[in-house]
Amino acid sequence: MEQIYTFGNYLKNKFGCKVYKVGVNISGFTCPNIDGTVAKGGCTFCENDSFSASTGETQELKGFYLNLNSKSNPNLDKQLQQLEFQFNAISKKQRQQYGAEKFLVYFQSFTNTYAPFETLKALYDKALSFDNVVGLSIGTRSDSITDETLDYLAKLNLKKEIWIEFGIQSVFDETLEKINRGHNSKNVKEWILKAKSKGLNVCGHLIFGLPDESKEMMLETAKQAYEWGIDSVKYHPLYIVKKTALANDFIRGKFTPITEDDYLDVLIKSIIMKPRNISVQRVTAGIDDDSLLSPDWCRDKNSQIKKINQALIPLKLKY
Repeated sequence: MEQIYTFGNYLKNKFGCKVYKVGVNISGFTCPNIDGTVAKGGCTFCENDSFSASTGETQELKGFYLNLNSKSNPNLDKQLQQLEFQFNAISKKQRQQYGAEKFLVYFQSFTNTYAPFETLKALYDKALSFDNVVGLSIGTRSDSITDETLDYLAKLNLKKEIWIEFGIQSVFDETLEKINRGHNSKNVKEWILKAKSKGLNVCGHLIFGLPDESKEMMLETAKQAYEWGIDSVKYHPLYIVKKTALANDFIRGKFTPITEDDYLDVLIKSIIMKPRNISVQRVTAGIDDDSLLSPDWCRDKNSQIKKINQALIPLKLKY
């Protein structure tokens, strides 16, 4: 059995030890389709409260939001304190439980380039100053990053491991409109190509099971994302949580989530189609609490991984 080329494989090969991502959630970050810049309410599947703070420090700054045009940031010192607090707590746990030796600081929640450049520079520099941090991974949207930020990340990438994670979701504009994404597919392609032209590493997030998409459309999204030159990929099934626009559609019978069999079919075909040099960071997603409305199969990640590996057996592959 051949193991699928995972992001863990990539990091182990490059650094020769266990490298873990430390996910941090810094107050003040939001999205342009939440704050009304390009849309209101966020993506239809996004439950904004789910991005609430993981520490008391973050909760302390509730109601404080930045955007690309913010003229000042009175809470930068507190943000830097949050960053250090979270990194120290999470990396300590990863060392003790998993034997982690080096780290990528993962700016995870919301859109982590959607702030004034000086704020971003301070946060990125601080993260890279921590012991045994080899680089950054920055989750963002293609309509929320500037050339100035991209150029600075390219400069950092000369000495550190810098990744940008773009939410592609779908290459079909009609789908992006249905989920209230706030930008089109052309915008995503433009910024992925721009990031690649500057030598940056790009991870693309793909969602299977979006409203009214056929399996052929889902596979076309994967195909085009690969062609754009992404270096890594995260595959997600669309699941429904409470307090979202998608939940309202589901309750009214206007949306039916993807079945596990259909998700497995599209996922396996996407993996077969994937160029060997593209690493895989995630093959599924879900949540196991009372906020999940549907599908129920997204509750148990271990069961999902087991079924994915069973589906890979005929191909002599394993995850």
